[in-house]
Amino acid sequence: MDLLSGTLTYYTQNQAYFWQALGRHLELSLVALGISLLVALPVGIWISKHVQIAQAVINVFNAFRVIPSLAILFLALPYLGLGFKPALAALTVLAFPPVLINTYAGLRGVDPFVIESASAMGMTPAQVLRQVEIPLAIPAIITGIRLASVEVISSATLAAFIGGGGLGDFITRGFALYNIPAMLLGAVPVALLALLSELFWSLFQKRYPVAAF
Repeated sequence: MDLLSGTLTYYTQNQAYFWQALGRHLELSLVALGISLLVALPVGIWISKHVQIAQAVINVFNAFRVIPSLAILFLALPYLGLGFKPALAALTVLAFPPVLINTYAGLRGVDPFVIESASAMGMTPAQVLRQVEIPLAIPAIITGIRLASVEVISSATLAAFIGGGGLGDFITRGFALYNIPAMLLGAVPVALLALLSELFWSLFQKRYPVAAF
């Protein structure tokens, strides 16, 4: 109870800064996820039609998973400096692999007989892609987006190390001053955001298991 009371007191004393940090955290996460979707989805669709180079492309994107999130942030520093831009670039890179790989896997997992049947009905390759393949691959694609969103929301706390802002500011401040209420004020909302993101995409996937294009 004392810890909860202390956290609430710390929130009251830093209310304006908390909401500013939450807004920056959401901005970083949403923009990074949006950019990754704009890039990784088309690339995933493209490599599903060019299987001979698909593995090479996937290996390149998968390599980013091996690099620690904090290392990616610091690698961006010499080129983008401190602040929002390097944090956004690093988070966008982190979101690429799950979206790309699940898009590719979902499209490659479509039954070839279904594709042949659609083609036999007179549908063009573009129509088959839009009206048959992508709708059937939607569950796998959403799984990739769900994984990426949780990873981005969690990793956005590291933006505080390079002046990117966000809820990570409270966590780093709490560690520096050994102020547990400050750490909780940053960590608990991040955990809740990640859980809400997971719940949202899970419900979306159940409600729209197959989408029509």
